Amino acid sequence: MAKSATEIPVPDLTGKLAVVTGGSDGVGLGLAMRLAGAGAEVVLPVRNPRKGEAALTRIRERHPAATLSLRRLDLSALDSVAALADQLLAEQRPIHILINNAGVMTPPERQTTRDGFELQFGTNHLGHAALVGRLLPLLRAGRARVASQISVAANQHAVNWDDLQWERSYDGDKAYSQSKIAVGLFGLELQRRSEAGGWGITSNLSHPGVAPTNLLAARPDLGRDRPTPRARLIRALSARGILFGTVDSAPQSALYAATAPGAAGGRLYGPSGVGHFAGPPAEQKLYSRLRDAEDARRLWTVTEELTGVRFPATETTASA
Repeated sequence: MAKSATEIPVPDLTGKLAVVTGGSDGVGLGLAMRLAGAGAEVVLPVRNPRKGEAALTRIRERHPAATLSLRRLDLSALDSVAALADQLLAEQRPIHILINNAGVMTPPERQTTRDGFELQFGTNHLGHAALVGRLLPLLRAGRARVASQISVAANQHAVNWDDLQWERSYDGDKAYSQSKIAVGLFGLELQRRSEAGGWGITSNLSHPGVAPTNLLAARPDLGRDRPTPRARLIRALSARGILFGTVDSAPQSALYAATAPGAAGGRLYGPSGVGHFAGPPAEQKLYSRLRDAEDARRLWTVTEELTGVRFPATETTASA
């Protein structure tokens, strides 16, 4: 198979255990494919087992010797996050790579998770934060690289501190931006606390640029019966090689953040082309919404309260 012009090299990952959320299709499947091809054992926590099995089949077609396993995970349900973590903790296998990739985007009407949180905030941020917290012993044991997938949307709008669950004035785009800003703030604070507490975890951020993935496709479960006009435009321009990336290029930044020897903690990696929509991955300037450490500490505290998952105290906690 021809190599994509934006495809980056991946170091040998033999003996490493990698966990990729949202790995049953799109960007997540691309990530799992490359990690498995580099020798990592890949765990795919999925909400839909049928799609998960199809993903395993596709990976094994390309990499017959790959070591893969499926687990059940619904990031919109904290009890599901806890069940997955309990299962992995019982296996006592250090985790070396965790890519927080799964997400939902812009349901036209406000929806909530099983726990009552706005769907995007609850799934994209709270579910992943709870997963990191519950898996912390395994992440520390593996001196893990934790790469959290944000979005160009994290450079827009703001955290709606007065109405985090968007109960009073729901706006799908603004709520999506908030969820991705939260992912970014949390990932950066994880790096700070790992450094202060000696956790040995490297936490950084990535974004895929803009590509025709499934985030804006028809999703009847989200109240979207057809692809959005934005999705149709992105698909059309991507197919012509104009401005936007492709399904093959979209995973590269997260792959770089999670595996490249030079990818550092507390940094953001994304496509290096025009507008950072496409192109090979490179380090980028942190978005303005992600630079306030006080916002990050505030979000961390709120996240612990909402999820009920507590992290160890560090010196930065005491001084915050």
